[in-house]
Amino acid sequence: MKAISVFIILALSLGLPASTSAQTAPAMVSAKSAEDLAKELSNPIANLISVPIQYNYDKDIGSANGRKSYINVQPVIPITLNQDWNVISRTILPLVSQENVAGQSGRQSGIGDTLQAFFFSPKEPTASGLIWGVGPVALLPTASDSLLGGKKWGLGPTGVVLTQRGPWTAGALANHIWSVAGDSNRADISATFLQPFLSYTTKSATTYDISTESTYDWKSRNWAVPIVATVSQLTKFGDQPVQLGVAGRYWADAPAGGPQGWSFRLQATFLFPK
Repeated sequence: MKAISVFIILALSLGLPASTSAQTAPAMVSAKSAEDLAKELSNPIANLISVPIQYNYDKDIGSANGRKSYINVQPVIPITLNQDWNVISRTILPLVSQENVAGQSGRQSGIGDTLQAFFFSPKEPTASGLIWGVGPVALLPTASDSLLGGKKWGLGPTGVVLTQRGPWTAGALANHIWSVAGDSNRADISATFLQPFLSYTTKSATTYDISTESTYDWKSRNWAVPIVATVSQLTKFGDQPVQLGVAGRYWADAPAGGPQGWSFRLQATFLFPK
């Protein structure tokens, strides 16, 4: 598929030479073990620069059985505020290709709306071992086509809380966005996103993860609930540590015209440990 080709090109553009053979994670030479790096990736607000590139595919959308593929480029950048606090910047920029998702609407390709979040987080867990962060989230109407975005500016709060015990990571991320400006002819936005997650990382840096990425639309009073099961492996291309993952997604609930049944996800996360 065309979008998968774009996924590969993006991966190569981040410095993965095609002639370099992959090495397994235990062979990595790093101040941190492969297992530790893999566990850090299970923490959405870890003090670790990473760039996930995530390819998603959905089908059976709407009355015309439309299909949609999109690549989310999701840089995560921690910024030190002082000796006690970090602010973690998390960006989601979607590159979308879709066909007949709104009836017989034809094909559209381009950039979707951008989501930008900032989490203010203590550098150290609490005495009970909780890791947390809170801050603002913004929806930016960057879509290159009217059918790829909502043409609305949005703002709201976001937060995450988790704990890591041995190989286990458990927690939840949430946000709520209200539209505050934009095209008055487009629908207003009031949506809550909930992402509980549970992961297990082995000593060989393989991570098994299950989560939901649920959204409740308060305007239409509809849920969208994809359940996501992922297997990822931390490896190395040359000197570049990368986590490669594959996921199955099942739409347990979706609004009328939304995706149905099973879909899949591919992900490559580039790590830049300090």
